[in-house]
Amino acid sequence: MDRTIDEFAAAVGTVDAVTVEGAATRGGALPGVPAVNAPAGIVRIDAAEMVLECGAGTPMNEVHTALAEVGQTVSIPSGGTIGGALACGISDITRLAHGPMRDVLLQTQFVGASGKVTKAGGPTVKNVSGFDLCRLLVGAYGTLGFFGEVIVRTRPLPRSSRWFTTDSDPFELLAGLYRPVSILWDGKTTWLRLDGDPGDVDVAASGFRLRQVDGPPPLPGPHRWSVPPGELRALRSEIPGSFVAQIGVGVVHRVEPQLRGPVDPAIRQLHDRIKQHFDPSGRLNPGLDPLAVGIRS
Repeated sequence: MDRTIDEFAAAVGTVDAVTVEGAATRGGALPGVPAVNAPAGIVRIDAAEMVLECGAGTPMNEVHTALAEVGQTVSIPSGGTIGGALACGISDITRLAHGPMRDVLLQTQFVGASGKVTKAGGPTVKNVSGFDLCRLLVGAYGTLGFFGEVIVRTRPLPRSSRWFTTDSDPFELLAGLYRPVSILWDGKTTWLRLDGDPGDVDVAASGFRLRQVDGPPPLPGPHRWSVPPGELRALRSEIPGSFVAQIGVGVVHRVEPQLRGPVDPAIRQLHDRIKQHFDPSGRLNPGLDPLAVGIRS
């Protein structure tokens, strides 16, 4: 670790506005606000328990490389830091099989507005049940507390992991395939990822007449729309290629922003109450509103 959690807490302090800089791949520090950097470095990898402990400032590329050496991985997108990824809470395109980002985090030591270090969650998978406090921080964009150190759950690298494409109906593929990792659809072409035993993947690919490709399609951006999974069929009326939808998940990647009405008053009231409890003076990432940033999934 390049610095301790206590040194990080001292840098955050107890008064005045403060923001976290990170790797600046997901927006970075707020302009005009003093920035701090979270501890970085891998503390331990417990392959038997399938957990990794590291500083929140650790680059995700470093995390993926270290886990690959023990035959494991973590369901967090590459790029930036692990703390930044958790703070934004934007799940990988593997959410269909691997679940949302919040399920990856097991335990964290975070620094709150008071400058104190708080531990939340449990260090192993079997110690975690229900809704843990640490999951509340996922997708909060650092407005409730700054990740200092994290423990995340890992998963084995599959024996075979391949992307395919087809013109078949993506909803029929979702119903017919055994646990596809990801199904992406642009209104005309379907891409899907299958993991598992090489022989099983071959059988599935042959049975559904899938063509192997190098990887997923480029995702339109920068906006992610939230659409009920059952309403994704309606996208057939859209121009093919103007979107890429994650079938079974309800996330649609588009160039244009999603038009949304005002936030439900009950949700806004709950959000404000939580913020008031964690950061009554509004010093953590001041002016940043997670409800207005975009969807998390």
